[in-house]
Amino acid sequence: MLDVRRVRTEPDALKAGLARKGVAGEEVDQLAELDRRRRELSEQRDDLRARVKTLSKEVGGLRRAGEVEQAEALMAESRDLGAREKAVSADADVVAGELRELLLRIPNVPAAEAPDGAGEADNVVVRVEGFDPDAYGEHQRVPHWDVGAALGILDLGRGAKISGSMFPLYRGAGARLVRALTSWALDRHADAFEEIRPPSLVRTDAMVAAGQLPKFADDAYHLERDDLWAIPTAEVPLTSLASGEILAEADLPVRLTAATPCFRREAGAAGRDTRGLLRVHEFDKVEILAYATPEQAPAVHADLLARAESLLAELGLAYRVLDICTGDLGQSHARQFDLEVYAPGCDLWLEVSSVSWFTDYQARRADIRYRRAGDGGVEHVHTLNGSALAWPRIWAALVETGRRPDGTVVLPEVLAPWLGDTTVG
Repeated sequence: MLDVRRVRTEPDALKAGLARKGVAGEEVDQLAELDRRRRELSEQRDDLRARVKTLSKEVGGLRRAGEVEQAEALMAESRDLGAREKAVSADADVVAGELRELLLRIPNVPAAEAPDGAGEADNVVVRVEGFDPDAYGEHQRVPHWDVGAALGILDLGRGAKISGSMFPLYRGAGARLVRALTSWALDRHADAFEEIRPPSLVRTDAMVAAGQLPKFADDAYHLERDDLWAIPTAEVPLTSLASGEILAEADLPVRLTAATPCFRREAGAAGRDTRGLLRVHEFDKVEILAYATPEQAPAVHADLLARAESLLAELGLAYRVLDICTGDLGQSHARQFDLEVYAPGCDLWLEVSSVSWFTDYQARRADIRYRRAGDGGVEHVHTLNGSALAWPRIWAALVETGRRPDGTVVLPEVLAPWLGDTTVG
């Protein structure tokens, strides 16, 4: 969430920044009023508590001096003040709750470098790598759901029979490909990232900390009986790994990676973008995430992006890098780059990674701080993460790109050690 102190110290700058995400200035004014009212009530409550404490001491002194009548009068005054203090305290709690709810709804301020724009159409293509539209043969222009069905490696019908539509079922070499991609990617990050296997179900606080709640409640799977949420991404448990903790600056940046299933109530448009693996409710993904100081964050963000890109380059897939505009940035995001691969069978660019910098927005929600080495001051870390990578669309692009005229599929050589030293299926 935002630092509410900015409402007091730089309201105009805050309004200008949030306006780039389409947030009306009235919401900032509402935030300022709630903050003013909360501080006013807190001051009244503290004054009343101090007066009650003083009166209690005076009553004790009067009783010891035998001044019973005066002591009783002060006791009556103390009771009245105590009742007022409880009422003011209750009002303060209500206003504090309203302030927190508004803070949870207001998005992060976009970075100055993020391009302005109203929505997806305004995202900036930074560069395109390895793409030649004339280099693909007719045998590669077959969609992955047809290739997978013909080879018996993707069984969407039985997946739907078991769990409903948009729950894919991989078979044989198709299942091995997902496993191989996961192991390969985790090994690629092992040089600098600690591997974590977090729980796939988390408490509400973890979803709130990552910015998934309250905004995206309708997109998540909630187990009401236990009040647990199926994670939409490993970002959620990894972000909360250090919640409530104060880290040492010398230990930053902290780099973590995890392979987990991800669960999302993806809506999508009927037809085109819900075919095959284009949009699914459950998928496997390898996540990379970091806690950093504000000074370290730009370099960490660049490293996360470079790692995700290097995986696409090793797989030999055509891809492009998008700088996400302010109107398309997520709730928690200050800066974001997306990676999209080209799938020749679908003739679509498919998003396979978002590499994001959240400044201290998530860390305030999760209360993750660090102690500066120089002056010992404490402040919130910056959080950053990226998909490296999400597998359904990678699977689709590999199967379509690698399809040969005889209908078999050749996979990238880098995966051979995890595929039994064979890349042909």
